[in-house]
Amino acid sequence: MTIKIVTEMTGLSEREVRYYEERELIFPKRNSSGTRMYSFSDIERLMDIAEKIEDGVRTREMRKDLF
Repeated sequence: MTIKIVTEMTGLSEREVRYYEERELIFPKRNSSGTRMYSFSDIERLMDIAEKIEDGVRTREMRKDLF
């Protein structure tokens, strides 16, 4: 799925989605032209991230939990 579809499904902005990628919380694949392609597991992860942010968890803390 493209970032446009992801933003519609999650309610997050494109900037938020890209920020979470910059923070290494999600790892979308890229197609041959370099466009990010998100999976359903990426969407689930983004929803989880958004919920944790709302609860006051920092991205740095979430990243520690990944590794």
